[in-house]
Amino acid sequence: MFWLKFCLIAVVGFLLSLFVKFLLKKILKLENVRKKFFSYNHINELHRKVDMRVRTISAIFLSILALFAIYYSEGFALLYLIGVIIILFVDFTVRVFFEVKYSEYPKQAILSLADMVVILTVIIVMFYSQLFDSY
Repeated sequence: MFWLKFCLIAVVGFLLSLFVKFLLKKILKLENVRKKFFSYNHINELHRKVDMRVRTISAIFLSILALFAIYYSEGFALLYLIGVIIILFVDFTVRVFFEVKYSEYPKQAILSLADMVVILTVIIVMFYSQLFDSY
């Protein structure tokens, strides 16, 4: 049952993300920018360096939070959720900053912000639907 709920929420989140991007592109008349499917899509070399540092710090931070969540299961799941939200917020904020400041298409930052909101909403829905309690 866990995997069914997980996949359902993930698919709905993915479709919601596509729908929101489609709507924003139509409403705001944004250009269609083609990106490679599996790539980091860095704006410039500085963005790549900053992004790698953020990812490294995030991995260390999440590993420490995961250890606390494993050893002290009471109350640390919410702390782990807050950590994931903070890390996603920082990651998307860095992406949005570089899109606005250095990109050829600064309006694409709106799509990144919308993507962040949808992803964070899906994560919060997964957490509060008590999906992980049954696993």
